[in-house]
Amino acid sequence: MKSLTAEIIGSSLAQVGATIAALVAGVVVLEVLVWLVAAKVFRMRNPLVPMLLAPAIVGLAALVVLPIAYEVRLAFSNMSLRRFRDPDFGLAFGWRNLKSIFTEPVLKQTMFFPLLFRTLAWTAVQVTFHVILGLGLAILLNRKLVLKNLYKTLLVIPWAIPQVISCLTWRGEFHYEYGFVNIILHAVGLGAVQWKSDPTWNWVAMNIVNIWLGVPFMMVIALGALQSISKEYYEAAMIDGATGWRRLRSVTLPLAQPILTPAIILGVIWTFNNFNVPFFINEQELETSDILVTALFRSAFEYNLYGFSAAFAIVIFLILFSFSAFYIRATGALKSVRG
Repeated sequence: MKSLTAEIIGSSLAQVGATIAALVAGVVVLEVLVWLVAAKVFRMRNPLVPMLLAPAIVGLAALVVLPIAYEVRLAFSNMSLRRFRDPDFGLAFGWRNLKSIFTEPVLKQTMFFPLLFRTLAWTAVQVTFHVILGLGLAILLNRKLVLKNLYKTLLVIPWAIPQVISCLTWRGEFHYEYGFVNIILHAVGLGAVQWKSDPTWNWVAMNIVNIWLGVPFMMVIALGALQSISKEYYEAAMIDGATGWRRLRSVTLPLAQPILTPAIILGVIWTFNNFNVPFFINEQELETSDILVTALFRSAFEYNLYGFSAAFAIVIFLILFSFSAFYIRATGALKSVRG
């Protein structure tokens, strides 16, 4: 048994070593070619710049551009588990996939638009709580407090723990009979809740977990934004007799907006595409707890509709891109970045 294990480990290490050696050799060849082209063909005085950029460009092309291009191509096909080896491609298949997204169930029973509205509600609830609670905690931590660093460390722990581990831990705590949440409810005289099987409570459980996970990130960003604001603005506002609420509205929020705006956009995108929490907390696969990204996963890897799933992914991307463009334009918070 030990010899077999050692053989497997040795074979795995040999494969890893061969892969690393191939990557190193490829980078060396690429650098030599870039140097020859830059120095000999274009007569560049400093060929080091393109040599440093070339591996990153090739890596991005291989890991980002090519998969996206393949995804777009796949959206114009009828590829499924039955047509995996010999799919047909064409505009007709792309139109059929796009039409199916809006006219047929994307899950077993749920249509696209109810799922979209649920995803929007999920995102709105999460981002609202993340921003309000994160900003509130940041304001508290921006003051003089005893053991401030300890508070920061404790508050960042939910964000520092790998999300999958947190989700699986929370899923155990929502167990009807042995979960700590129901034990607490029973201790205070309340009845146990069917967190996993009841659609409403499963939705509530998802929101509780993701709020717990997402607030620390927004708190860290907001705290950085608050610490970048000069105290002179607050002193001038206090001299003018501004209340705490007035200082928040007229000083803190406007000056923190250039930092909070990208954070909110990222929060919307991450929450809209949050797979771990809805997937793991929804252990019994209730369609009432699915959002767009989990429906996309089920379409691809449970229903095996690959062409349909590729078109579905493009629709989700266009929704997020449209929101980001609209939000940046509406707030105007990135004008200073563009110059």
